[in-house]
Amino acid sequence: MPSRVSIREVGPRDGLQSEPPIPTEAKIQLVDALSATGVGRIEVTSFVHPKAVPQLADAEQVWAGIQRRPGVRYSALVANRRGAERALDAGCQELAVVVSASETHNRVNVRRSVEESLADIREIVRFVHGRGGQCHVTISTAWGCPYEGDIDPSRVAAIARRVCDDGADGLSLGDTTGMATPRRVWSLVEALRDAVGDVPLNLHFHDTRGTGLANVLAALQVGVTDFDASIGGLGGCPYAPGAAGNIATDELVAMLDDMGIETGVDLAALLAAAERAEQLLGRTLPSRLLRIGPRTRLVPIETAS
Repeated sequence: MPSRVSIREVGPRDGLQSEPPIPTEAKIQLVDALSATGVGRIEVTSFVHPKAVPQLADAEQVWAGIQRRPGVRYSALVANRRGAERALDAGCQELAVVVSASETHNRVNVRRSVEESLADIREIVRFVHGRGGQCHVTISTAWGCPYEGDIDPSRVAAIARRVCDDGADGLSLGDTTGMATPRRVWSLVEALRDAVGDVPLNLHFHDTRGTGLANVLAALQVGVTDFDASIGGLGGCPYAPGAAGNIATDELVAMLDDMGIETGVDLAALLAAAERAEQLLGRTLPSRLLRIGPRTRLVPIETAS
């Protein structure tokens, strides 16, 4: 097992894109609360067309309003060159772009073929590098598609090789609808390493079918040390029917802490941030840890009067 794991908190972007719109100030408050937990990276927002994701139409205002803490890296998702320009102009230097391994999902999600998206990504990476930024690539539906079913690991590996050849600074594999299992995690990570070697790899699991933390454990067993998670299990995908939230950051940290794997994250502060997220959203989040508390929380014995 690795001695330390890096976590990227994606709730403010991946989580809020599936929620009814909340005020800009509430989004800023959520990012600021997460910044105080010790998490090393936060995906703040998405610079996409407001008609595509109206929940994040205020990307520039949120980016300008957050309080940046030393040691925390802030990033954003973009869908095309125009989004990259907006993000860079706003001061964001760490960007992510997405392509689906599934042809059908890519057309539903971004209205392009996979080949068209890959051509766009090549140009976006060059443009971002020319402006001094970094550009990571997420391959969504990496373990399966709600429209096409299982995705062959060789297809994901070929896409990964293509974007790495085009200069991607790192890769993330997205389990968009929670179709991964530990066996499939082992298989895909092996195929990816055969294709691209030691390129920085992040895994992005959704807990749709209840295998999220089991998949993290499987990934740890093969040396993966970088994961996405979302505060309180917030999240989903507007273009993936039935997609549940990401693995909950608090549940991930609690498991890793008990395994003796460092994250740098304060669990108590994280649970407080999850409670704040519930207040801002006005609903209960999926995290079971948020309901029952960490395993170290004891229940007092009630004495009869």
